[in-house]
Amino acid sequence: MGRKKMNLEIVNPNAAGIDVGSRSHFVAKGQLADDVKEFGVCASDHQELIKWLKKYKIKTVAMESTGSYWQNLFSALQEAGFEVLLANGKFTKNIKGKKTDVLDCQWIQKLHSLGLLSGSSLPDKTTEKLRTYCRHRENLIDMAASASKKIQKYLRLMNLRLDIVVKDICGLTGLKIIDAICKGETDGKILASFRHGNCHKSELEISKASQSNGREDYLFALQQEYQMYKELQKKITQCELKIKVSLEQTLKAQPQLKNLKTTDKVHKRINKNAPKSFDLNQVANKYFAWVDLLNIEGIGHNTILTLMSEIGPDGLKKFPSGKHFASWLRLAPNNKISGGKILSSRIPKGSNRLKIALRQAANSIGNMKGANLHNFFIRICIRKGRTAAITATARKLSIIIWNMLVKRVPYNPPNQYEFLDQKRKRKVREMRKLVVNYGILPHEIGFVTI
Repeated sequence: MGRKKMNLEIVNPNAAGIDVGSRSHFVAKGQLADDVKEFGVCASDHQELIKWLKKYKIKTVAMESTGSYWQNLFSALQEAGFEVLLANGKFTKNIKGKKTDVLDCQWIQKLHSLGLLSGSSLPDKTTEKLRTYCRHRENLIDMAASASKKIQKYLRLMNLRLDIVVKDICGLTGLKIIDAICKGETDGKILASFRHGNCHKSELEISKASQSNGREDYLFALQQEYQMYKELQKKITQCELKIKVSLEQTLKAQPQLKNLKTTDKVHKRINKNAPKSFDLNQVANKYFAWVDLLNIEGIGHNTILTLMSEIGPDGLKKFPSGKHFASWLRLAPNNKISGGKILSSRIPKGSNRLKIALRQAANSIGNMKGANLHNFFIRICIRKGRTAAITATARKLSIIIWNMLVKRVPYNPPNQYEFLDQKRKRKVREMRKLVVNYGILPHEIGFVTI
């Protein structure tokens, strides 16, 4: 009995597939050996590749997202007028057998011709520029954190135990003392005189912890690390100014949002790594067209900045529902069902910066007593543990954000979260009503009036 062949419908007839590499790109316009050609990675090679594709009337191109090698070629093809599809590498895995660059590009071309590839979600160019600045700023913050750890290490080796008497060695008190040490000051009393008024420890305690052993080698290393830390702080400030200019250019395109102003979040804790060159509360409110995401408990300035740079103002509209957005973030269970039975429901592997930011926000919600989402966090935590609770709360945050930005639904939890001074004011009002209703006198409850 002869073998039967199944004919599949060709969805993209004029399609090409590219196997992206670090030193060369292999391009296939068909499945024959003569349909494959190798090109270099320079700008002139990209133009030659584009001419070759236009010669054979190629209209759409598919490629893998291999490292950062695809970005220049992707931009060049888009500017040349091609419809470019960027596919995740796990969707373009070849069949078992011998693996070569030629077979890979032909396999990508075949999948794309049959319409079996789905493209990755990419931001617009304005958001991409903002993302570059924000990611570079995060890298600088990580480098500054590494420098601060080394500063603390050399202080400890010099027997200067600032980490015991100062909460943050890179705070107001710590930096002044470190600066004086690097300039050659060794007197503990003089170093303790740089104590800031908010420091909990006394000058005597700081002076006791500031007795150095006088090692010159450790002092030299400390000076180098402190100089590097200061230089990194300058670079972070310069990067924040670039972010500010980029956001201002985006807001200029929407003059109707210029006069919008939201309430100041005086109770929101501002992390020391939050942007200081601009008011992110007001800028984000205009950026998302009068949607105040900071009303959500647990959402901080760094989470908002990550959302602005990774997705953009219109990026969430690409997802048909909040569940699709949560699944794209890999925060939803990947159910594997066979025979009506769930074999596995684990969260898919993989992560991105927005997922990490939402998980950090969810973790902070777990520490906020009295918040509406905290109650949800605790219910999951009791049944499945804290890790699962963080993932579930992060998923819930992603769906709330999608509904706020796409459906324009304001955040209105059944139980509003109250900060300490808000709770105090409410309790005072309740006590005043009780005093008036029952005619209670101050001396009856032990209060002394002057």
